[in-house]
Amino acid sequence: MFNLFPQPSFTGARPTRRQVLSMAAMSAGSMAGAIACGEARSQLAATGRGTAKSCIYIFLCGGPSQPDLWDLKPSAPAGVRSEFRPISTSVPGIQFGELIPQVAKHADKLALIRSMTHANNDHNGAIVHTLLGQLPTTAGALYAARDDHPGLGGILWKTLGPSGPLPAWVVLPRYFGTNSPPYKGQSAGMLGAEFDPLLFNKERRGSLTDAPLRLDSLELPPDVASRRLIDRRDLLAELNGIKASTTANLADVRERAFALLTSDSQRHVFDLAREPVRIRERYGTNEYGQSLLMARRLVESGVRFVNVFWTFFDAKGCQFNLWDNHGVANDVCGIDGQLTGRQQLTHRYCTPSFDQSFSALLEDLTDRGMLDETLVAVAGEFGRTPKINATGGRDHWAHCYTQLLAGGGVRGGSVWGASDLEGAYVKDAPVTPDDYAATILYAFGINPEVAIVDQTNRPVRVTSGHPVAGLF
Repeated sequence: MFNLFPQPSFTGARPTRRQVLSMAAMSAGSMAGAIACGEARSQLAATGRGTAKSCIYIFLCGGPSQPDLWDLKPSAPAGVRSEFRPISTSVPGIQFGELIPQVAKHADKLALIRSMTHANNDHNGAIVHTLLGQLPTTAGALYAARDDHPGLGGILWKTLGPSGPLPAWVVLPRYFGTNSPPYKGQSAGMLGAEFDPLLFNKERRGSLTDAPLRLDSLELPPDVASRRLIDRRDLLAELNGIKASTTANLADVRERAFALLTSDSQRHVFDLAREPVRIRERYGTNEYGQSLLMARRLVESGVRFVNVFWTFFDAKGCQFNLWDNHGVANDVCGIDGQLTGRQQLTHRYCTPSFDQSFSALLEDLTDRGMLDETLVAVAGEFGRTPKINATGGRDHWAHCYTQLLAGGGVRGGSVWGASDLEGAYVKDAPVTPDDYAATILYAFGINPEVAIVDQTNRPVRVTSGHPVAGLF
């Protein structure tokens, strides 16, 4: 398979100069997209909403439990009704589960889509469908390849052009692949490597609650100074994996890659130590909270699209779908296989961290006057079963679940669609992952009929979905 994100290993002997430059150039191809934008801008459709200038897309990997979080059924029979108490929110008539009291205070900023639906209860296929915003061309294909339909960040970059000196698309804290290559939807696919996201980390390390957010690709080995790096930039042309498209100027690509390593103004964007301690602590001093804080810093500095993947890595480097809470003897948190469904959901890696960091993000964006132009999406590949299983948890359920949107022109304090009395199936206004993706593009002013050109110069619609215009 095409190695979408080539990175060298720096273990063992001292790295060579070319290896150092390879680290510096990681995802540098994505910088080239900022150059070839004139033709792309002409494709902007006037019929889209156009109220968003940036997007933070938070993916709760594994499938958050909508019956316990934001679509409770307190009147449902035992065995369906959540064991968690419903609590009031800032919007009369909307209740959340008691696990997210801080988020409940910001319900007036949220649009709840309670009628999400598709037909795949398997993690892999559902993840691809959701991230790609449509089914892959080849049924069952999972991993990113160069002939893919582009991910949302790549579509926005190609269609709207660059968003400033930084890459227009960034992934935090690392790409999403469950002990596998990255899933589809995390590359620019057929648009080419110059529109791929900037990645910081590929190494699989423990995601413990006190683990700092590390940005490996911006760190030089201690014996390599910036001056030495600049003196040898001509070696960059020899590196494998760095390719400029025919529409991009290779010199500009190189300059953008080196700027991330040598420009103080650009590097400062990635320095969380420049944030006040009270802000860092408000988000949570863990990898999840700090990733959301970094996402805010990035969109504030002009990055258009930031993916944040909420997964878990244990000390052995094994990745878990953190929100995949089935019940006892299901080691979804990578720590204790004897946690009950309730304990898993309330575990420090799940709802407490999310409640703190997501509420902090909404609060921070509002205080800075950024929420009106920053679309915030919260998604999972599916939800959880209405019926509680024999071990006290809930299983995979794609037939009806909830996803969120906030900011970027979305009507806060609103609910779109509805589930039935037990939350099993959509009662009203179904929304597919295709429609959800189309709605994100619509917020940026992009009509589904806008075309991009594939590798055979054939025009392809940016999305197969239909935007939910009523959310705005």
